[in-house]
Amino acid sequence: MFLHLTRFFIAYLLNKLLTGKKVPSLEVNTLDGKIWKLSAQKPEKLTLIIFYRGCFCPICKSYGQEINKNIPQFEQLGVKVIYVSGDSHEKAQESQQTWQLDKLPIGYGVSLQTMRDWGVYISEGVQENEPPTFSEPAFFLVKDDGTLYYVGLNSNPFGRPSIQEMLGGIEFLLSNDYPTRGTEI
Repeated sequence: MFLHLTRFFIAYLLNKLLTGKKVPSLEVNTLDGKIWKLSAQKPEKLTLIIFYRGCFCPICKSYGQEINKNIPQFEQLGVKVIYVSGDSHEKAQESQQTWQLDKLPIGYGVSLQTMRDWGVYISEGVQENEPPTFSEPAFFLVKDDGTLYYVGLNSNPFGRPSIQEMLGGIEFLLSNDYPTRGTEI
């Protein structure tokens, strides 16, 4: 019991989400004019939430395009995907249009508090085209029961998992009824 409480206390101090535990709520406006709620998602298998830096980020552009191209493969695996950021509606629309993201749902207006609740790294804008604050890339695979299955956090724009590797990993996890990992601190 003591170790269990210690684990939660450490996670609370570090604002770290724990695999195998419920994730915070997430509600974002999407470019289709709706409000996307994690609690309302009914994926066949998993929901993949990807936080991206914003419209200013060229790596987010190429990564988003790669995800967009592979949406049919995610759907075949029973995975719903959403790409979210703190961008304004206008910036999110610009991303969708100029990056040609016709299949990838885009959520915008993620608050700093929501970013903190999800434990993503937050950066201060230092270049003229960057917003004052924004999230660094983060990846969350959430089971249909609302528990965290996988998390990947970046503190910089580089080092993101390849989409093909992610698809292969998800296929392996699902095919082999692979348990949630990383549950011990």
